[in-house]
Amino acid sequence: MTDTTPDPASPSVAALLAALETISRERPDRVLRLVGTLPLPEPDPSGAGEEPFELLIFRGFSSSVTHPTAFDPDQPALPASARITAALLLAGPLNPSDERGLAGPLPAATYLDPGAWDGATGV
Repeated sequence: MTDTTPDPASPSVAALLAALETISRERPDRVLRLVGTLPLPEPDPSGAGEEPFELLIFRGFSSSVTHPTAFDPDQPALPASARITAALLLAGPLNPSDERGLAGPLPAATYLDPGAWDGATGV
């Protein structure tokens, strides 16, 4: 059984997203893709309790490409129960026919360091 207890030293999902959005305002040439899982509102008959999500952070805004989000930009794009498993740094703005990965997958907290947005490690 995997321990899913949050690390007390790690920021909450809302705080992490807010910090990453702030950093992304200064990096219009970068997009951060967060991937992870969200708990299902009701247990799935197959026994699955989670579903995958993908969130993009670009120019100070978060946008889910897999789930609806609140219209209010002051509300976090992910619920507190979300589990972010990885972050990938991409060249921005995104071009779907020529997506360029710059770094990752890495832990999302890696990108709390503005220097990590330079993409020192290739994908």
